[in-house]
Amino acid sequence: MSERRACSAATQHRSSQRYQAKRADDEPRLLTRMLELVREHPRFGYRRIAKLLQREGHRIGFDRAYRLWRREGLKVGRNPKKKRRVGDSDQGCIRHRVEKRNHVWAWDFVFDSTSSGSSLKWLAITDEYTRECLALKVSRRIRHTDVVDVLRGLFLAHGIPEHIRSDNGPEFIAAGLREWLDHAGVGPLYISPGSPWENGYAESFNSRLRDEFLGCEVFDDVASAQVLGTAWRVAYNEWRPHSSLGYRTPAEFAKTCVASIAASATPQPPFQQHTSLQT
Repeated sequence: MSERRACSAATQHRSSQRYQAKRADDEPRLLTRMLELVREHPRFGYRRIAKLLQREGHRIGFDRAYRLWRREGLKVGRNPKKKRRVGDSDQGCIRHRVEKRNHVWAWDFVFDSTSSGSSLKWLAITDEYTRECLALKVSRRIRHTDVVDVLRGLFLAHGIPEHIRSDNGPEFIAAGLREWLDHAGVGPLYISPGSPWENGYAESFNSRLRDEFLGCEVFDDVASAQVLGTAWRVAYNEWRPHSSLGYRTPAEFAKTCVASIAASATPQPPFQQHTSLQT
């Protein structure tokens, strides 16, 4: 069948069969940089990669990024996760919602190991409103006295939050820690036992931590883990676009927020000299 007759049968113009796509002049350079970012961050999707390219001055939108992503056969593998029913605890993140910066912090532990098989215990503390990772401490063991030391530094640097949400781990429900929080004027929010979804912000951060950092690095010892962890925390706060913040970084979003009254208050001397602070 001739081209003329085929186009007539398909009701298409003959020029459509001769169209040759024209690639933009910047596409080779753009694609090279895109692949570099994908190799550096294998768990980032095309939207986050596009935002990083935009920050570097490239002219690219989500549609163009998706076209290049599909053309190169790029893909982020994801494991299917079962959905859980929302908990009914009044102190969970669904019923007791965060309203402003330093309103509610969330903390939790994540476990990993070194190259020799020794255990590593990570303490992650995040601001639920700004999504900032305020602290990422690693050690062989972390007791409630170590948690107090970390909180003391955070309170002086960022202010005092109104609440801290956590599970019922022994480090978080220790009498010494609860007494110290009470003296500092911080109300603990303990979720229902066996209901991790009620501490959703901490669980979401933990999944990003394990997916983008712990699953990509090999740690020889605690010292190297802490150095790499600190670098990743800074990059997470100041460089990594966050989808729930409109693809702004947590640090950028935090600058637009107003801290709570408790956070802006200067700690009083009794707060620093309280007997339960001694480790």
